[in-house]
Amino acid sequence: MQTNTVEQWLQERTRRYGPISKLSPFGTPTVFLRGQRADRFIFTCDGNMLSNQQPPSVRRICGERNMTELFGDDRKRVRGALVSFLKPEMLKQYVGKMDEEVRRHLEMHWHGNQKVMNIDQELLSERRAALEQRIAVPSKDLITCLLHVRNDNPSILMHLATDRSVYANIMQEQEEIAKTKTSNELLTSDDLSKMKYTWRVAMETLRMNPPLLGSFRKVLKDFEYEGYTIPKGWQVIWAAWMTHMDERIFPDPSKFDPTRLEKQASAPPYCFVAFGGGA
Repeated sequence: MQTNTVEQWLQERTRRYGPISKLSPFGTPTVFLRGQRADRFIFTCDGNMLSNQQPPSVRRICGERNMTELFGDDRKRVRGALVSFLKPEMLKQYVGKMDEEVRRHLEMHWHGNQKVMNIDQELLSERRAALEQRIAVPSKDLITCLLHVRNDNPSILMHLATDRSVYANIMQEQEEIAKTKTSNELLTSDDLSKMKYTWRVAMETLRMNPPLLGSFRKVLKDFEYEGYTIPKGWQVIWAAWMTHMDERIFPDPSKFDPTRLEKQASAPPYCFVAFGGGA
């Protein structure tokens, strides 16, 4: 974790031991489950079998009453309160406000600033060469930092900066929407529904870089999974990234390809789990 290579470590572990293995992160006996079948099992199993609780060391850091520790009626009550603000009809109310805030920020900090530089291929090549020759460090500037982490953690910004076709398609889509608006007219939820390619780029970014690496579950009673008995009191951990990078589900998974999710049915159930079972 200190080297930020958890994904590679889990991948190597799966290669050596298969999709089911035991380990002891944070000093707690744990079973690591990987893949679509494991995701389905964890997200649909009886609530009396697995509880959404973290290892004791994590609870001491985050607090006994943090959201990841709540279960049963407490969890339903808090989750229900939060979800009520994330319903589509509620989010639609924020579109114009967010557009207004972005415009204000650009007006205050970017418009008329002659120091703003376009990110072009020449600049990227220069920064990349400096990194390879070890004459620059990641902390030098944002672009150098993003290039340094690109292979391990490719962000949407890097894909826009290095893949001209992705950038061009997004720009074309945004310009077409802009043509239908007056200069001071704010975006609406209808405008968002027209950003189909932009949405696919965001989804592909989430596939390659899920905001939730994975999560723990506490075993409340002994149960069997794929021929193994998992004892009460142990932890179960799953990792979204492992499913997202499974080439049997997503061919050539390391390639950034927004077209792979053009159709909602192209990702089988419990295979795209960027935000867990609710994704």
